[in-house]
Amino acid sequence: MARNTYELGLGLTEEHRALADSVAAFAERHIVAEQVREAVEAPREEKLPPFWQALQGQDLLGLHIPEEHGGSGVGVLTLAVAIEALGRHVAPGPFVPTVVASALIAAADAKAGIELLPGLADGSVIGAAALPGRFTNFTAERSGDGIILSGHADAVIGAEHADVVVIPVTIGTDDRWIAVDSSDLKIIPQDSIDLLRGSARVEAAGAEISADRVLEGLSPSRGESLAAVILGAEALGVMSWCVSTAAEYAKTRVQFGRPIGQFQGVKHKCAQMGVALEKARAVIWDAASAIDKGDDTADFAADVAAVIVPDAAVEVAQDCIQVHGGIGFTWEHDAHLYYRRALAIRSVFGTREDRAHRVAAQALDGIARGSEIELPDEAEEIREHIRGELHEVAGIEDEDEQLIALGDGGWVQPHLPKPYGRGASPLEQIVIAQEIQAQGIAMPQLLMGGWAVQAIVAHGTEKQKQELVVPTLRGDTVWCQLFSEPGAGSDLASLSTKALKVEGGWKVTGQKIWTTVAQFAEWAMLIARTDPSKPKHQGITYFVLDMSTPGVTVRPLREMTGSALFNEVFLDEVFIPDEHVVGAVNDGWHVARTTLAGERVALSQKMEAYATDKDLLAFAKGRGLSSHARFQIGELIAESQAVDLIGSRVVLKQLAGADVSTTSSVGKLLGMALGQAISEFVVAELGAAGAVSIPGQPSDKAMEQLIAGRATTIYGGTTEVQLNVIGERMLGLPRDAEPGSGR
Repeated sequence: MARNTYELGLGLTEEHRALADSVAAFAERHIVAEQVREAVEAPREEKLPPFWQALQGQDLLGLHIPEEHGGSGVGVLTLAVAIEALGRHVAPGPFVPTVVASALIAAADAKAGIELLPGLADGSVIGAAALPGRFTNFTAERSGDGIILSGHADAVIGAEHADVVVIPVTIGTDDRWIAVDSSDLKIIPQDSIDLLRGSARVEAAGAEISADRVLEGLSPSRGESLAAVILGAEALGVMSWCVSTAAEYAKTRVQFGRPIGQFQGVKHKCAQMGVALEKARAVIWDAASAIDKGDDTADFAADVAAVIVPDAAVEVAQDCIQVHGGIGFTWEHDAHLYYRRALAIRSVFGTREDRAHRVAAQALDGIARGSEIELPDEAEEIREHIRGELHEVAGIEDEDEQLIALGDGGWVQPHLPKPYGRGASPLEQIVIAQEIQAQGIAMPQLLMGGWAVQAIVAHGTEKQKQELVVPTLRGDTVWCQLFSEPGAGSDLASLSTKALKVEGGWKVTGQKIWTTVAQFAEWAMLIARTDPSKPKHQGITYFVLDMSTPGVTVRPLREMTGSALFNEVFLDEVFIPDEHVVGAVNDGWHVARTTLAGERVALSQKMEAYATDKDLLAFAKGRGLSSHARFQIGELIAESQAVDLIGSRVVLKQLAGADVSTTSSVGKLLGMALGQAISEFVVAELGAAGAVSIPGQPSDKAMEQLIAGRATTIYGGTTEVQLNVIGERMLGLPRDAEPGSGR
């Protein structure tokens, strides 16, 4: 049975998905509900859960530990994949605290690793780690061959039964991490909101610790980054369970005669949960990958993840309870266990404000993390050939001749089949886009023409392809799209424009609206109802229309910006010949939806014509900013990074042959809102200068972006329509009820 997109998990490679499946199967067999409930009701937490011995046999505790220390040495990302799968079972026991401790020790250049890592890898030694924050305060003085440790930390997850605790400590003026045996500490269990995994207060009062236990080579920030990724991966598991459980309940729970998932309030809440999960996966994936590669920006990536993931996990768990209603608030339902786990994870990350401030500070200092995609080795073989061909095109000095060469060479829409494209695979498309950019080639802006050629190449006649596709790809033809109507915006199947059959063609009458560049277009894509007796998704035909045809009237619509990009188009018995029908009569809905668009690789999810993170940073640098403004900047930068990363994951999924339609919708949804949020922040910060033009202030650009940006969450499918798509296609929720059907 095929899995929904949200069930595929953090990993993108075949190996990672196989690991996630293996861990999930193990958890299903060994982490049984009865044992979990026994742990909930137990008066005291056991050191090891019943499944621990079986877990040791899976070699999961040492995935990230070097082979010379008894592990597998496959990295933090692989560990995160396994943790997400385990996290769906809100398991009791010290697995996550132990791997946090071992990850910190393994990342250091210290003798402690030789002593401690083999036991941590095989599960015979249990670990925990205290994280920096206002409830952690350890100091030490050097003494002979060691240090004298004093201080305390509260809320150390898993510390009650730990054999070794990794602690952040200030030694003189230096911040370090040290690994301390629990026998040298005082461990005081604390009541925890997490009923399945306790926390404890850890105290040291003049404990003598060997210098070998100082984790030299592990910076304070890298230690926090490792903890953020590992705990964040567990939060992904919590979120994944909550999304899946809420969606399944919404499909089956019936109220007022229909599944509650059919009501938009519930559907949109579930969809937003799915969006939050995909966003969280993207940033954890990136941070773990950066740590594995030793990237200089790994700590920035981890800080971005720390801004997004802990709060998202809590919110998704809350929404899961809300979707379940009263049953979700009962002790017997597991939803509160996941909510409690999410709250416990978030508590050790510090405040959201502190996390966002770290991101803002780094971004304003010029630290940025690109979203370059790591391509397989065969990309270089493809690149050598493509680079040579494009070099010849780049050398054509005449602009018109260069456009012809680009169109005829299949470079404009390379995913299309030859001769209109190059039949390029996703990998080839990426290489082509990179090389076009590298060689500074200006591509024709097809606008709506890009959609037209995809439909015509997929469904049109050879004559249509030659007469319409070829000149469009050369940049010679401007298109518009006559789909939306006053009474049928996003609901295109409800269109009322009629096409009546006449000799040699069709007479079309109706009105279209929100038609971009119709006043300049030479050709239009048009859908009209040709058989009103059929159900609304049937009886529709797809036409191409010469905009100079008698009976076509274009009336520009002045928008909020004062410009007129959109138009009304009136069709008064416009004659369209039979040869301009695309596909079969009455099959226009299929033509409009089933194009080659799904095979096209888009390297960006952002809307560059509107406010971006570059605009945000250009505005903020050198400006006196309040603490709250820096907090907002940190959140916006983290959101922008997440949008980029979702786009990268979409491309990598395409390279692996996966269906990316719903993940792409998530990226588009977030990208649309991002530009609005950035421009709204800038205008609010400008105060009066955001409302009137003031010399020396970026008023005009900011106001223009703010007003124009309101359209981004409307055209191309409103936010609400996008949430419907995500809810129905990603989560499998039922489609909206037909009007008047009662179901």
